[in-house]
Amino acid sequence: MIKKIVVFSIILTVLLIYIVNSIYKKKSEELVVTEEDSYSANLLENIKYVAKDNDGNEYIINAAEGEIDLNNSEIIFLKNVKSQIKLKNSDQIDITSSFGKYNASNYDTIFSKNVVITYLENRITGEYLDLSMLKNRIIVSKNIVFTTGENVLKADVIEIDTKTKDTKIFMHEENKKVNIKNRNYSDGDN
Repeated sequence: MIKKIVVFSIILTVLLIYIVNSIYKKKSEELVVTEEDSYSANLLENIKYVAKDNDGNEYIINAAEGEIDLNNSEIIFLKNVKSQIKLKNSDQIDITSSFGKYNASNYDTIFSKNVVITYLENRITGEYLDLSMLKNRIIVSKNIVFTTGENVLKADVIEIDTKTKDTKIFMHEENKKVNIKNRNYSDGDN
């Protein structure tokens, strides 16, 4: 009889320890996923990513801050982004933006809000830029102003092939046209 009580006590103790441990783990798991804890645990400062493609082009992305996506650790959300694209046999392209989304597995980057691209004497401003290294493509959209020399161009989308340097500039709607003006020419509409 005493053996049965001892065995029962041991089983009951183990069961209680298991239940208490399970409850404690659940509570600590809940604490881990709170917004404040997850934010501070995934916050990065003074970030720099450097990548080279098979053609010898180099992509450098710097950001003041970044936060790793909790659902996909390959995605990093960036703030105050400065980037350089050093194309082989070409001049450097500089990109700045308020925000970015960087994919560490394929190096694709989305720049958003206050996007500024400079290349030689050219300057493009807009609100959204999609850079794909695999597709050799830069797509700039939303409120685009392209300034080159004495000309100012306004459009909805600019697509640039980083390999061939081919550029497409167009509007979303067929009835709208790309607006090009010479800054030195005054036609009374200014």
